[in-house]
Amino acid sequence: MNRESEVSEKAQMLFKNLVERYVAEGSPIGSKSLAEFSEMNVSSATVRNVMADLEERGLVTSPHKSAGRVPTPLGYRFFVDSLIQVEPMAQLEIQRLSDQLDPDMSAHELVESASSILSEVSQMAGLVTIPRRDQTLLRHVEFLPLNDNRVLVILVLDDHEVQNRVIYTTKEYSEIELKEASNFINQAYTGKSITRIRDQIISSMKSDRESMNGLMMTTLEMAEKALEPDSKSDYVIAGQENLVEASNGQALEDIRNMFRAFSLKGDILHLLDRCMESEGIQLFIGEESGYELLDECSLVTSPYQVEGELVGVLGVIGPTRMAYNRIIPIVDATARILSAALGTSQTRN
Repeated sequence: MNRESEVSEKAQMLFKNLVERYVAEGSPIGSKSLAEFSEMNVSSATVRNVMADLEERGLVTSPHKSAGRVPTPLGYRFFVDSLIQVEPMAQLEIQRLSDQLDPDMSAHELVESASSILSEVSQMAGLVTIPRRDQTLLRHVEFLPLNDNRVLVILVLDDHEVQNRVIYTTKEYSEIELKEASNFINQAYTGKSITRIRDQIISSMKSDRESMNGLMMTTLEMAEKALEPDSKSDYVIAGQENLVEASNGQALEDIRNMFRAFSLKGDILHLLDRCMESEGIQLFIGEESGYELLDECSLVTSPYQVEGELVGVLGVIGPTRMAYNRIIPIVDATARILSAALGTSQTRN
């Protein structure tokens, strides 16, 4: 159903004015006030009739009988899809973002900086997922034998981050065998992504298992298990305190729910993972997220990439009453600048 075609041009203009005023002021908008504010030559009675029709369509609601009207989540969706006028960021603002996302920073530092920037510029909460480990570059790897067919894997990644993990192997390997395997990987694959290393080793060796020597067999098992992509992710968040001010009198329980949602990282990460499925800006308004604790929130996101591959998501989260026309270009520009900074950072390293 095309909701836009069902709403008259006059109703669309009045509704657009209502959303913009409510976002700016935070108080329900009365028909008389809207008639005076609108550049259209309409009476208060006409505005009341239009608002009553929009309320029947689920686009506006009245918190109290005589308190005026506010947009519903469905109304915000209609506004974003059909009526919004996005304000492009000024070149000076874009340059300021670029200056703060210095390619000389490590990947983690860039993510933390991007989260802070999103929070500062939007005055909401900024979220940025940490780049997927399978997209990071390997600088060095070591395998150390433990007891009970276990091996300690030490990975040094592109931003000099050190990660340790324990893997279980099919047999017990000697220290010499593991040293030879790590030397082979370090000499042949340093500077490549973990995913690419694992895929290349497995594809080149699996095809001829019978002719493999001991070193190759050891290397194959180490690559299969030690370099397995990590399905777990995480995100950096900044500016949660902004949500209290941005709520502008919103029910205390709704604010508590926002903070409670941040403590349930699994739900938010699952939502952010959904944003990786397609490029460009995505919005979840109110109940669209599918998580009850986020029913009073909106999330504006965009994936970021390195060398053409999507590696993470960033965005702004706040109450549904947010200036979408201003937030959307902020998120879009930050994603593009972070992508460029990460690409340059990896090239330099």
